[in-house]
Amino acid sequence: MAGNGHRDVVIEVRDLVVGFGDHIVLDHVDLDVYRGEILGFVGGSGAGKSVLMRTIIGLLPRRAGSIKVLGTDLTACTEEERQRIERRWGVLFQQGALFSSLTVRENLQFPVREYLKVSQRLLDELAIAKLEMVGLDASTLEKFPSELSGGMTKRVALARALALDPDIVFLDEPTSGLDPISAGEFDSLIATLQRTLGITVFMVTHDLDSLHTVCDRIAVLADHKVIAAGTMETMLASEHPWLRAYFHGKRSRVGHVTEATVRI
Repeated sequence: MAGNGHRDVVIEVRDLVVGFGDHIVLDHVDLDVYRGEILGFVGGSGAGKSVLMRTIIGLLPRRAGSIKVLGTDLTACTEEERQRIERRWGVLFQQGALFSSLTVRENLQFPVREYLKVSQRLLDELAIAKLEMVGLDASTLEKFPSELSGGMTKRVALARALALDPDIVFLDEPTSGLDPISAGEFDSLIATLQRTLGITVFMVTHDLDSLHTVCDRIAVLADHKVIAAGTMETMLASEHPWLRAYFHGKRSRVGHVTEATVRI
């Protein structure tokens, strides 16, 4: 994409087509995600935001196109190569997707057990370290997901996504269902982790506050394609009808400022 010089592309999507039956969800989608950035991926309800994320991580099949992650073409690699790349990303699904029958400790240790052979002592130390990383402590370890608040569930799920020290973290609507204070705290947590760990964050979201406060760039999905990608300033300056409606609508920060001015 123009203006990004020689920045390192860690996710490269080209001509991606994904559909279900006769319905095409993604129609020759192109997208680059750069190392160390927080990319906010937005679009209308049902536009296919989560579909793209799930296709990148291999949960949904593609009909055409290619996906490269960390330089490896996931559409042409061996199973061994794919597993090597999968160890380098973590995923937080919309509702957390914690295993309901496992404790927080067991949820956090699950991905480590899957890929590595380490002692129980090290597993326990790792679980505590990851919890502390997301603002929780050891008192949470023996709780079950049903005993956690919405905000705690998201934090535990994020800790699990970080269990293998990934290069990339995929977040699917991370602030969905949280009250404004908890959502703001979660945004701050994401920004802090990105800054301290140097991770790349691919964040599917509809939260305008998240887009304004933590995202370095924004990519927009509409009409089955990525129609724009750039900074918030780029989004606000665009004359595209969908972008104008989304970023200048009544629920946008711009819309709020305008309404407040009129009332005054």
